[in-house]
Amino acid sequence: MKVEAMLFGGVGLFFAGAAVLYGVWSRDPTGTAALIVAFGMAAVISFFCTMQYVRKGRRPQDLAGAEVADGAGPLEFFPAESGWPLVTALGFAVTATGVVFGLWLFLIGLGVLASGVLGLVFQYADR
Repeated sequence: MKVEAMLFGGVGLFFAGAAVLYGVWSRDPTGTAALIVAFGMAAVISFFCTMQYVRKGRRPQDLAGAEVADGAGPLEFFPAESGWPLVTALGFAVTATGVVFGLWLFLIGLGVLASGVLGLVFQYADR
């Protein structure tokens, strides 16, 4: 996952630089916000791939002389059930409603959404 982390990190840096330059030169808040969101999405994927590389190390696909048989064994762990998708959906709904009704509701929803996303990402971190 190291290559993927570096790839998405580079994409994130590109969008960050583009957002800064676009925001300074055009003074268009809509396009700047879109570029900042693109940077955030690339940064999240890069962070995830980095964490997977740190936790699991190199994969057989990362080795130059690897054979197909090197990747044999159990593919991955798939959890049976989790409550975090419900928390994430609720947080998103409250955050979206907060855009309409006020900053206080938006901030509450953002907190619930952040806890849901972090719960999804790290629910099996000790596994």
